[in-house]
Amino acid sequence: MTARSLALSVLEQVFEQGAYSNIALNQALDRSSLSVQDKGLATELVYGTVSRKITLEWYLAHFIEDREKLDSWVYYLLMLSLYQILYLDKLPVHAVVNEAVTIAKRGRGADKYVNAILRKLSQTSLPNPAAIKRKNKRLSVCYSVPVWLVKTLIAEYGEERAEAIMASLHIRNKASVRVTDATRVDELAGKLAAEKSQLSPVGLVKPQGYFAGTAAFKSGLLTIQDETSQLVAPTLDLQGAELVLDACAAPGGKTCHIASYLTTGKVLALDLYEHKLTLIQENAARLGLTDKIETMQLDASRAEEAFGPDIFDKILVDAPCSGLGLLRRKPDIRYNKEAMDFEQLQAIQLQILDSVCKTIKKGGIITYSTCTVISKENQEVIVEFLRTHPDFEQVKLTHPQADIMVDGCLLITPEQYLTDGFFISQLRRKS
Repeated sequence: MTARSLALSVLEQVFEQGAYSNIALNQALDRSSLSVQDKGLATELVYGTVSRKITLEWYLAHFIEDREKLDSWVYYLLMLSLYQILYLDKLPVHAVVNEAVTIAKRGRGADKYVNAILRKLSQTSLPNPAAIKRKNKRLSVCYSVPVWLVKTLIAEYGEERAEAIMASLHIRNKASVRVTDATRVDELAGKLAAEKSQLSPVGLVKPQGYFAGTAAFKSGLLTIQDETSQLVAPTLDLQGAELVLDACAAPGGKTCHIASYLTTGKVLALDLYEHKLTLIQENAARLGLTDKIETMQLDASRAEEAFGPDIFDKILVDAPCSGLGLLRRKPDIRYNKEAMDFEQLQAIQLQILDSVCKTIKKGGIITYSTCTVISKENQEVIVEFLRTHPDFEQVKLTHPQADIMVDGCLLITPEQYLTDGFFISQLRRKS
């Protein structure tokens, strides 16, 4: 098993079976005996090929007469190899071609075909996608984003900002962590050669790195959490004695952040699936927060019938959403569906809010967050909720970075700080 053959097997799972790239890759790496360097190459090849899929397919279409006649694994091998030729300058082209030909020997005659196509690709002037006349098609090919999503982002943000968002998706994702003891941020930044986050006062970032392998992580001084996600718990303004509901809690990053503010209080973490509740419990144990966190298997839209009225002081609804803010980290999201059904997602989000809001005490606040950048799942949800719940009002949030403030909400798009895209808003039940 080489880095390239492992990457190919993962790509087959992603493109043929609909596997999540991060899960399939992690499982394959765990089973392999590759060196650290080769594991890094395999990771680059999987994420790079998946994130550039539409672009690579466009180029290949100029050299392959009939894709349907090819075995799918041969096509993915060509895609994987073309990614290396186009985007990984440090890899010699002859080495890429030679290993592709070696892998292709698993199929009769495939090695000769792969050799011929890759030599053509590497020795010919390739067509330029910038010459595509139709704007949406051009942007789709240039940034490997489906046409429906190109149209959606342009409708939301205008052409210039939409293109900046799409371009940013191909910039390597930063490694980010939350420091669990705010007094040690500067100390740990120095020890770990990390930078302080521009968004979170307890966040550290590196262009790349493996925080989870450090002693600070293992001792619970750090926890893996994106900078944008770190902004959620502080909005609840916890004093320590509250009973808090985390309505859609797994895998527990925000749950643990909430619990870190509590003294005599508790956070009740809900999730639909038992195995996801186990993730929350594992997170809590590592951070020494087990006594502050209780888990419960429950659909958040049934919170009202499970708990009754006037129970919780604060509630977090980190709602199920399209996940379009996570495209840099989870590039396969963009190919999993045709146009997202934003209306259906909004209905689910409103159903959850409608249920949990009946369990909040008078004067209590609900923070609503998503990892998407689409207004139908964000601002429009808040507007519609307030229209149908006159006993609630919006709480205007603030942040030192003015460019993430929109209508009293926090809205971070991926190009601004090279983070996940994220939305945070807040509601208060009138006293």
